[in-house]
Amino acid sequence: MKMKTLLIACALASLAAPLRAELAPGQPAPDFTLQDQTGRTRKLSDAKGKYVVLEWYNGGCPFVRRQYDDKNMPALQKKYAKEGVTWFTVASSAPGRQGTLTTKTAAKAWKKEGMSSALLIDPNSEVARLYGAKTTPHMFVIDPKGNLIYMGAIDDKPSTDKSDDPKNAHNYVAAALDAAMSGKPVETPVTQSYGCSVKY
Repeated sequence: MKMKTLLIACALASLAAPLRAELAPGQPAPDFTLQDQTGRTRKLSDAKGKYVVLEWYNGGCPFVRRQYDDKNMPALQKKYAKEGVTWFTVASSAPGRQGTLTTKTAAKAWKKEGMSSALLIDPNSEVARLYGAKTTPHMFVIDPKGNLIYMGAIDDKPSTDKSDDPKNAHNYVAAALDAAMSGKPVETPVTQSYGCSVKY
């Protein structure tokens, strides 16, 4: 009886789990269309010909807070925007879950965080499923041809300690962009993402 109950529980858990895409560097990045914090429609394919960064965001996650409270993520957004990189910050929390945003609350979050990126709203978690986003933050870098060249963690310090300055970590996203934009191969194209779970 206990085994039967366990099997039913596992089956239900698998049904509830989000479908995750099996993406890998070198593959085309799936196209998508979402609204940003201003209500403007943004399409990934409109940025073809540019480097693109996708950053999964939840303002209530302590791992995200560490990056924003230390101004590390906004500084990266600003730095690479000046170099012609399109940076999309994606909020995929479902309605009623921690971190869920509407256009109105996204505009407030965008201003409060000092973002240079567009904050995209993915209320049905469709784009998160498309990319297999697991954590906040979860990072993806796309080259001008539309192919993935990096996916995984923001850096090599999975910490929420506010004294643990992200600027002292090895930033995988910056390393991938700098290498690719210099015509060099990305040394570490995949890492294990860390952070809070995406609130599907």
